[in-house]
Amino acid sequence: MKKLYGLVLSGGKSTRMGTDKGRIEYHGIPQQEYAYQLLQNFCDDVFLSVRKEQVPEVSPAFKTILDDNTYKGPFNGILSAHHKYTEVAWLVIACDLPLLNNKAIAQLVKERDGTKISTAFASRASKLPEPLCAIWEPNGLKKAITFLNKGASKSPRKFLLEHNVALVFPENEEVLFNTNSKEEYKIAQLKIKQIEK
Repeated sequence: MKKLYGLVLSGGKSTRMGTDKGRIEYHGIPQQEYAYQLLQNFCDDVFLSVRKEQVPEVSPAFKTILDDNTYKGPFNGILSAHHKYTEVAWLVIACDLPLLNNKAIAQLVKERDGTKISTAFASRASKLPEPLCAIWEPNGLKKAITFLNKGASKSPRKFLLEHNVALVFPENEEVLFNTNSKEEYKIAQLKIKQIEK
């Protein structure tokens, strides 16, 4: 198994939410910091993936990797990290998964298959890999660069669908609930309150 680094994708523009999703608080601290701390329990090193203009807002306590803007969409952050540390696997999580917890990440890490290009969470209904809640092996990321250079698609999910991926079905599928709008933010808050009761 290759060494495992953690990456919190928090460099998106958050246009649908209307505010930086990584700065939203669900657990008393900005979500990107909460996700960072979750990954520290499982990874040899952890980084926030951010745009250059976001750096002044990030505490020096958190390591960052700047988007190098070679690629578009989520691959921008993932491959910026891969270019910096090419021989490690990356446990990648988006900053808009407020219900993700230690138990779920432990399951993903435990079921990691280093012989596949990625180990990704999926729902039992769709069986579609969740590329932004997944472990990406270094050979898979090298193949992703080739995929992108062919210009067929910029979608990490489409790339995973075309390759050999280990799917992991979380015990509680609500951990995959993502918040892209104010309405989904309110739903997530209610779900968290129910969990904490």
